[in-house]
Amino acid sequence: MIILGIDPGSSRIGYGVVTNSPSPKFVGCGLIEIHEQSSPKRLAIINKKILVLITRYKPELIGIEKIYASKNIKTVMGVAESRGVIVLSASSTGVPIIECSPSEVKLSVTGYGLADKRTVAEMVQKILRIAPVHGPDDITDALAIALTAGAIYKNSL
Repeated sequence: MIILGIDPGSSRIGYGVVTNSPSPKFVGCGLIEIHEQSSPKRLAIINKKILVLITRYKPELIGIEKIYASKNIKTVMGVAESRGVIVLSASSTGVPIIECSPSEVKLSVTGYGLADKRTVAEMVQKILRIAPVHGPDDITDALAIALTAGAIYKNSL
């Protein structure tokens, strides 16, 4: 099964692709950066880029991280808009979606729901047997989301 994990953001969206059978394997990862300031244009770009990812990787499952509380309401609103477009884009393809909270992702990958980002990144590297991923945490977070979505799906069977 091919799983696409997505870490939503307002201007950066991490993505990671893994397979989960018989054991997790790395397929690809990257970062979508949106420089457009106009909200409608930014959201349209996100929609297009998510659909391109789904077309390229043909996932059978998509994991998307839920939003966590933040003190900065402006930041949360931008991420919520992006996340809404991502969910809509993904659901329009008919691919099943699993939404994971940050603590679920940390618990699934590290065994500790309050793990820091460095620990999550290290465990993703060990699980997938890959070298450190260069770039923002959004990328390794997306791989962790993909792994978590795969585990949740597998446990639901």
